[in-house]
Amino acid sequence: NAEVDNPDQRISEDTKNFTGTSLSFIVGILEALLTFFSFIIVLWTISKTLTFALLVYAVGGTAIIIFIGRKLVKLNFQQLKLEADFRYGLVHIRDNAESIAFYKGETQESLEVERRLGGAIKNFDRLIIWQALINMIQRSYDYFSRFLPWIVIAPVYFAKGVEFGVISQSFIAFSQVFGSVSFIVNNIENLTAFSASISRLEGFQSTIESLPAPSLEAKERGDHSGSIVLRDATVTPPGTNMALIKNISLEVAINQRVLVVGPSGCGKTSLMRLVSGLWPSESGEVHRPPLGELMFIPQKPYMLLGSLREQLCYPLDQERFSDAQLRNVLEEVNLAGMVKRYPNLGIQQDWPRLLSLGEQQRLAFARLLLNSPQFAVLDEATSALDVATEKRLYGLLAQREMAFISVGHRPTLSAFHDTVLQLDGQGGWSLIPAASYVFDPS
Repeated sequence: NAEVDNPDQRISEDTKNFTGTSLSFIVGILEALLTFFSFIIVLWTISKTLTFALLVYAVGGTAIIIFIGRKLVKLNFQQLKLEADFRYGLVHIRDNAESIAFYKGETQESLEVERRLGGAIKNFDRLIIWQALINMIQRSYDYFSRFLPWIVIAPVYFAKGVEFGVISQSFIAFSQVFGSVSFIVNNIENLTAFSASISRLEGFQSTIESLPAPSLEAKERGDHSGSIVLRDATVTPPGTNMALIKNISLEVAINQRVLVVGPSGCGKTSLMRLVSGLWPSESGEVHRPPLGELMFIPQKPYMLLGSLREQLCYPLDQERFSDAQLRNVLEEVNLAGMVKRYPNLGIQQDWPRLLSLGEQQRLAFARLLLNSPQFAVLDEATSALDVATEKRLYGLLAQREMAFISVGHRPTLSAFHDTVLQLDGQGGWSLIPAASYVFDPS
């Protein structure tokens, strides 16, 4: 969601700061309360006037510091965001270093990094100015408080209303009570940072809770007796009212294969998300196979941070397969070269950078063969492969009698499917036998 920036930081750093600071503040508040109630009685018995003067002074100082501290909360909130944006920008450049090098985009990326860093530094400069102002107010508040007992008690002492020893007692009681009622003033910087963290967490939680739930009109099931079924379903991106595909009815049973075609932007990938359960349907019924019997393979496969063995077995437990099985499936998908390069399947590499998109797509098919679900959803999963390799991979799925729904643009794909689902880009659709479908060359 665009409203939630850097959710990783909000979940990790902001949550950690919130819990740690909460504990610290609870202990500090309890200590201040105990001190206040222990010495307020002593101060009250010595001088009611001094007690009232202290409370008025503390309330006034606290009100001023809170008023000024509101600006500090905004600056702290903005600083957390800007620093997180800067770190994210660096990670983004690291993850896309090769693409940036191909485009010769180093200058542009450098300017973007400098912009993000400059924004963080500029806001931090403002934060320093306001912190200095608050520190000056805190010190003035503390220094002026030292004269308050003298101003109140001295006239009484010179009028011989109290003994000199009472003055010492009043100073001790005043200092203890003053320290307890000045908790907010003394901790305003930590409180403003704490408030900024709370605001970010609250914003994150509110956004998560406000995410649209599946429509009550749609019946989403995952325990159907072995088919993918859509009945009068409407494909609509979450958070919008734009129907990409209207009232579609489709059934894909075991051993059936459907090819989805249509112009760019017509909703092919969106339909795959609906079938896979990532998106809800606004109306109608959606039935899916049980969990584990449907696997989605995107155009750019997910490469986890782990070993080659973990890449192949994902998301299953790697102990389920022997090394011989893994090497065999790599050879089946034309990745025999990887077996030679990495005889140790436990090796860990930066796979997204090391492997080309074509190798990643073949590895995804190897993962699909090992998982062996009844149904597969392939979103241009062979776009980076040559026709011969594509034919081999689809042949492997046919050998295993796997049903699948594919998205693609190549005319050669129709040979591996029984039915073509054609989308017109206006919300309409039609089912055509694959044998009689002719690809539009335009």
